Amino acid sequence: MKFATAPARRLISLGVGLAVGAAVLSVPGVAAVAPPEGAYWHTRKLTTATHPWRFGTKSHPYSLLEQEITERWSAPDGRSWFGYRELGSLPKSAADKKAWQRDGSPSKWSESIDGKTVKLSTQPAKGRVGPVPPPNSFFFAGQWLTYDEVQRLPADPDRLKAWVTEAGRVGRESSIGGSWLTGTLPEILYDLPAPKEVRVAAYQALLTMPGVRAEGNAKDKLGRSGTVLLIDRPGGKGTVPIKVRLIVDTGRMALLSQDDTVTYPKEQLVTKTSKLIESGWTNSPPAVPALP
Repeated sequence: MKFATAPARRLISLGVGLAVGAAVLSVPGVAAVAPPEGAYWHTRKLTTATHPWRFGTKSHPYSLLEQEITERWSAPDGRSWFGYRELGSLPKSAADKKAWQRDGSPSKWSESIDGKTVKLSTQPAKGRVGPVPPPNSFFFAGQWLTYDEVQRLPADPDRLKAWVTEAGRVGRESSIGGSWLTGTLPEILYDLPAPKEVRVAAYQALLTMPGVRAEGNAKDKLGRSGTVLLIDRPGGKGTVPIKVRLIVDTGRMALLSQDDTVTYPKEQLVTKTSKLIESGWTNSPPAVPALP
């Protein structure tokens, strides 16, 4: 398969090698592509994030958590649908709840800072679902892949790292290196209908990266058990430091949850938690995300 450069970023052809000009990355022998196991590759994710602003009064400020459900359905022919539903905001901690109560326990917020306006509510929104505009294919590592190309990603950790690195370089991603790999490889564990052998390679590749370490087993907030991977992604030019905590079901080789802790200069610590409620094949058609 050939890499496409930005802005098109569309893989042009499928082959045994990955060609970029005169450079070719070899991949393992191409096996028969496994047929899809359903009508759609489906992910359902619950995300909770600290809002970067503080609310309330100067003497009793408090932080809010925003919650949302997102879902994606991808057909083997590349057509995709996206569903989104805000679940409402709530105080972040017990101390924040007390400050919120002193503020009159508002159910809605409308704040403006430096010309930016934010509107929040404690109540869930109605939600929406709709098709994702073309190109009709799977986006990964700065490239658009067909279903067959996803099936033929390298199932070897070193070759997979080389593939992802080269894909980002040719796609002219802003930062290619360790941070690029540790941010991109986890996507294989949930976002693509990749064979288990490729997901195993992504997991093994992550373990070889600087700043990544396994730290025993744990349960996510849904009570599912998995192996903890801690990833320290230091900040650089135009980026901020991020500490990532993954919980991976190493039996299915599937990501269960991801916690991101971001440190912004001169601002509060911002956390973001994503729980993969579902990830796999389904025959159920796209619909507005249901409440959890």
